[in-house]
Amino acid sequence: MWRRTVARTVAVVGNVRQRRWMSVAATTTVVPSPCIVHKRGADILHDPWFNKDTGFPLTERDRLGLRGLLPPRVISFEQQYERFMDSYRSLEKNTTGQPENIVALAKWRILNRLHDRNETLYYKVLIDNIHDFAPIIYTPTVGLVCQNYSGLFRRPRGMYFSAKDKGEMMSIIYNWPANEVDMAVLTDGSRILGLGDLGVQGIGIPIGKLDMYVAAAGINPQRVLPIMLDVGTNNEKLLEDPLYLGLRERRLEGDEYISIVDELMEALHTRWPKAVIQFEDFQFKWAFETLQRYRKKFCMFNDDIQGTAGVALAGLLGVVRAQGRPLLDFVDQKIVVVGAGSAGLGVLKMAYQVVSRMTGGEPANPQFYLIDKNGLITTERSGVDPSAAPFAKAVGEVESIGLREGSDLLEVVKKVKPHVLLGLSGVGGIFNEQVLNAMRDSDSPKPAIFAMSNPTANAECTAADAFKHAGENIVFGSGSPFENVNLENGKIGHVNQANNMYLFPGIGLGALLSGARIVSDGMLQAASECLASYMTEEEIQKGKFFPSIDSIRSITAEVGAAVLRAAVIEEIADGCGDVGPKELTHMTKEETVEYVTRHMWYPVYSPLVHEK
Repeated sequence: MWRRTVARTVAVVGNVRQRRWMSVAATTTVVPSPCIVHKRGADILHDPWFNKDTGFPLTERDRLGLRGLLPPRVISFEQQYERFMDSYRSLEKNTTGQPENIVALAKWRILNRLHDRNETLYYKVLIDNIHDFAPIIYTPTVGLVCQNYSGLFRRPRGMYFSAKDKGEMMSIIYNWPANEVDMAVLTDGSRILGLGDLGVQGIGIPIGKLDMYVAAAGINPQRVLPIMLDVGTNNEKLLEDPLYLGLRERRLEGDEYISIVDELMEALHTRWPKAVIQFEDFQFKWAFETLQRYRKKFCMFNDDIQGTAGVALAGLLGVVRAQGRPLLDFVDQKIVVVGAGSAGLGVLKMAYQVVSRMTGGEPANPQFYLIDKNGLITTERSGVDPSAAPFAKAVGEVESIGLREGSDLLEVVKKVKPHVLLGLSGVGGIFNEQVLNAMRDSDSPKPAIFAMSNPTANAECTAADAFKHAGENIVFGSGSPFENVNLENGKIGHVNQANNMYLFPGIGLGALLSGARIVSDGMLQAASECLASYMTEEEIQKGKFFPSIDSIRSITAEVGAAVLRAAVIEEIADGCGDVGPKELTHMTKEETVEYVTRHMWYPVYSPLVHEK
C-alpha cells in the first residue's frame, strides 16, 4: 500500500507544478453574482461585508439610498487598491529605523482598519500581497497583537462565549448574523503560541487563522467564525490589568471545564452541522483531551497537534529526499524531538503511523528520541503523561549507546548523531552553539535542523546561528520567518518556514468540500504527503522543502483535493451542495483539483440588490 502511495506521490510532482496556474487563472475570470442585502443607506456603509467605500456605482447609490452620503466621484476597485498600497508603502517609509515591534503593530493597525471598513478590499490586498502581509496578520505579529489585544480592541469580531454563559449557549449561537458558517476556529486562550495563557486576548489567533483560510483556501469571509471560549485566566498580570476584557477569575478545571466545551460544541453542531471546527492553542492537557473527545463525533481537528505534525512530517520526508534516498528509508531516520507538548507528540504520532505503513503494519521501533524539560524520556521515568508514554525509549536501548533516563539535549545529540533535530519546545535559543556544533557529527550528509516554535523570540535557534555553528551543508526549517543566509562559498542557506499555513487551509477546505463527517488520520496523512511531493527534486537538492507562500492558493488546492480524495476513499464523505459522494467518487485527480479550485472565493465587488 505504502509503496504504491510513494510511487504516486513521486509521479505527481511534475503535474503539481504544471497545474499551479489554475488557482491564479480562476481568480482572474471571476464574474460576480448579484448579492441581496436587507440594508440601505448608512447601514450599508457601516457593514464591512457590503461596503465599497467610494466604489459604489451611481446606479447602485440610487437603489441603495447612498446619494449624498458619499463624495460624488466613483473610484474603481483597482484605484482603491492602489490608494491603499500607496498608504501602506508610505507607512513603511515613515517607520524606517523604528523598533521592530512598533513597526509591526503599525502595519497591523493599518490593515485592521481596512478590515473593519471594507472586507472585500482587505482580502484583495491580502491575497495579492500574501508574502508581505501573512507575517502581519498571522505569525509572528499575531502573537504581539494578542499580548496587547485589550488595548488594541476597537470593534468586536467573532463570538465570545464565557463560563457565565453556561446553559445559554444554544440560544447565544443564534445571535451570530450569518445563516451559514463553513469554518470556525475555536480557542480558550490557554496557550497562545509560545506566550502562554493570554485569556480572552487569544481571540487574535482565530481571527488570524481565518484570514489565512480566506486568503489561502478561498473560504467565503461571510461564512467564517472566530470563537473565543473564555473560562478565566491564570495569568496574574491580566487579572490585575484594569483594561483586560475577559473574565477576571481563575480558569475552570476538570468536569466544569469540559461541560462548558461540550455545550459549545453541541450548539455549534446544532446550528451549523456541516461546519468544520478547528481547535487552536489549547493547553497541553486539554488539547489532547478535547481532540479525543470530539474527533469521532464532529468534523473537527486540532491544528497544534495535527496541522503541526503534518507540516513537520512533510519536512521530514523532504529530508530523506534531500539525502538522495528513497522515501522508504524514512524508517531508518534518527530523529530527536525536543518538546513533549501537543505539537511534539502530534509529530511523533504521525511519524509512527507512517513508519508502520512502510513496514507493512509490523510493530515499529523507529529511532525517535523524545526530550522534555527533564531530559530524555525513557520507560524508567515515572509519572509520564499517558500521551507521551508510547514514545518513551526502552532503558536498555538507550544504555547501549551511552544514554540514560533524563540525558540532556547536548548529550543526546552527541550520542545519537541524529539525521534530524526537531524543536517544538517553545524555549528560545535551546539549540545553542554547543548543540548546533554537535550536529556537525550527524550520521547524515545533510542533517536537518527544524526550529519550529513560534513566535520568533521562542525559536530554538535562528537561521544564521544554525548555518554558522552546524555547518553550511545543513537544511533548516523554522516556524517563524527568517531571512535566507548568505554563506561564505557564495551559496544561499535557504530558510524553510515550516508553517502550518501550508496545511490547515487545505485540510479545512478538503473536509468542507467532501462533506466529511470527521477529519480522519488518513485525510491528514494525505495532506502531508501531498505537501511533501510538491517540491521538485531540483528544489529539494537546493535545500528548499516548502514552496513560496506566493503559491499558497495553488498549494491549498492540491492539499484540499488530496484530503477530499482520502475522505472519499474512506467512505466518510457525504458530498457538498449539489455534488454528492457518488459524483466525488468518479472524479479524476485532475478533476478534483479543478473542483476545489472552482469553489474558492475571490474578492470582487458584487452588485448589491436591496430586498426588504
